Amino acid sequence: MATSDGSDYFKRTSLFWVVTITVAVGYFSFIVFAPEKIPFDHLGPFGSFCRYLVDNHADLMYKGWWAAFASHVGESVYSLKVCSNKGISSPTTCFLWFFQTFLFGMASLGLLLKYNPKRLKKH
Repeated sequence: MATSDGSDYFKRTSLFWVVTITVAVGYFSFIVFAPEKIPFDHLGPFGSFCRYLVDNHADLMYKGWWAAFASHVGESVYSLKVCSNKGISSPTTCFLWFFQTFLFGMASLGLLLKYNPKRLKKH
């Protein structure tokens, strides 16, 4: 089996986080940009709470959406710095970390931060 120097280390985010974050961000986006498409009446107490937020705090929800977007952009840019610090130099791998972190935030960045290239080297 070929060994790697760690310059192309990549680990995919777990399916749990992919599904959870995709659904949550998608729902949040619909609440902010297309609340008329959401059947709040069919969602029980959660729908009532979301309807309350849309009716009474739409501006705060809008700002919160952009804050979450900015956070994901910041995390993804930071992932490039972490890649550099950890010796991950493959442009393709750095792009994968950047893109995955943009989509899934800390669920991805946490995997990168946990990576310890010194531990993987064999002497």
